[in-house]
Amino acid sequence: MRRFWTAVALSLALLIGDRGAQAQVVERPAGPPVQTDAGLVGGITLPSGVRSWLGVPFAAPPVRDLRWRDPRPHEGWTGVWNADRFAPECIQPLRGRSINHYFGEEATSEDCLYLNIWAPPEPAPAGKPYPVIAWIYGGAFNVGSASMANYSGAPLAAKGVVYVAIAYRVGPLGFLAHPDLTVEGAGHSGNYGLKDQIAGLRWIQRNIAGFGGDPGEVTLVGQSAGSMSISLLQSSPAARGLFHRVVGMSGASFGDLMAPVPLAQAEQEGRALQQALGASSIEAMRDVPADRLISVAATVPRRPVVLDGQILQSLPAASFAAGQQNDVPAMIGFTRDESFRALGPVNSMADYAAAVRKAFPETAAQILTHYSAKTDEAARRALRDLQRDASVGMQMADWAKAQATYGKAPVYPFFFTRVHPYRPGVTFADHDPATVGAYHTGDVPYWLGTLDSLNRFRVTRDWTAQDHALSDAMMAALLSFARTGQPGADWPTFQVKRPQMRLLGDPGGAIDWPHYAALPLLKAAAAPQSAAPLDRLRVRD
Repeated sequence: MRRFWTAVALSLALLIGDRGAQAQVVERPAGPPVQTDAGLVGGITLPSGVRSWLGVPFAAPPVRDLRWRDPRPHEGWTGVWNADRFAPECIQPLRGRSINHYFGEEATSEDCLYLNIWAPPEPAPAGKPYPVIAWIYGGAFNVGSASMANYSGAPLAAKGVVYVAIAYRVGPLGFLAHPDLTVEGAGHSGNYGLKDQIAGLRWIQRNIAGFGGDPGEVTLVGQSAGSMSISLLQSSPAARGLFHRVVGMSGASFGDLMAPVPLAQAEQEGRALQQALGASSIEAMRDVPADRLISVAATVPRRPVVLDGQILQSLPAASFAAGQQNDVPAMIGFTRDESFRALGPVNSMADYAAAVRKAFPETAAQILTHYSAKTDEAARRALRDLQRDASVGMQMADWAKAQATYGKAPVYPFFFTRVHPYRPGVTFADHDPATVGAYHTGDVPYWLGTLDSLNRFRVTRDWTAQDHALSDAMMAALLSFARTGQPGADWPTFQVKRPQMRLLGDPGGAIDWPHYAALPLLKAAAAPQSAAPLDRLRVRD
């Protein structure tokens, strides 16, 4: 029966209200228990009236002999599963309190395959179930949680959707491939984290109607590695029919950066981890304590996602080109100042020109024309644009182009430019408010209505009416897309001949995709980045 995690206080303060205001959980039932295929589940009603079911199991705990195995159905139970608190996050490296996105350290465990559900205060009208938003978190496939405060579904649920945050295994526990695992898996291994995501989506198809959601109107939403996951799920035959729209924020598995690797190569990396652990076999690796496994794995170069022939039968670019993708409407984009690669410090126009020539020796002259700069300050701005476009910008452009070229469903691109209004004097260990700009992940609390999550333990932002208005507009676009497949009349659809985007910032409106014509010039130098260890590719936010 339900295990209670009493060692750590787990998120008894939840984000509620239209903008994520904090309040203590009031354990008022969320109505009668809901029947799922494993048993009855009871939830709680937040003070805002939003109903929530937190820590609902969607698969068996992947522990002991189930480590590195496909997710299995959870055993049924009698009585009522009290889904009144968050489950532990999947075991992973922990973060300190001085980083930017700190929300209070969560408990961690290998027993982590749970999801969180938020639903509107009122049950859905008869015959008119609510659309479903399924959130997939980011974190370089190495960290992340379905229970982080900035991922709360309460604000969106208050506006009329059922929001589900799905946990999945990360790091070596989620993405290890190994020859012995391939034998156990009848020719396949790795991608257990992606299989967890698919298992969560299948659970939604079987059970979400009981929570007021429409299994025929599921929108996948994710950021960074969550967005990369969505591009992979769109390419995967195993995920066909499990979702009907996608929203990708700042990440796609197109190109060489963090691209899925062939199974044989991933198996070699699994062997390297076995040797580093001093283990004699995969069974011996199952006996290694998870914290030691995580620590040793950090020293072994490893790529997370495997071209395994099962979940991923081909790279996304090839899947789309063959017309084999899940052809659904997409809303995808990125932020102005994020990047997955660095070209070095630039303090002057001369530094900038030298950095471009070093990184792009064959196309430097043309790139310097497209990303021109006549002052030192302009050179720093051009460098940031170039670094963004050579990584995440190019990924998102390739995703948009692939869908527009080979699919029938529309693509709605966006470009987020708002810089957070930091409290004067606030500092972070991983984040400089003076220079970070519109950073990687900076758009998420606007989309989800969780701005105040960043002030949860100390005030770090002085949010303004402009920030709340932008958040309201972005939430409205997301809700419209989840309901209709169209984010709004003022959003351009992607056209290859003249690609435009919706600007999310001041002043807003439609703009031409920044530097789109220059992107082919950046591809030649992108390949070496694919060999970089995962921790070097992770973007601090």
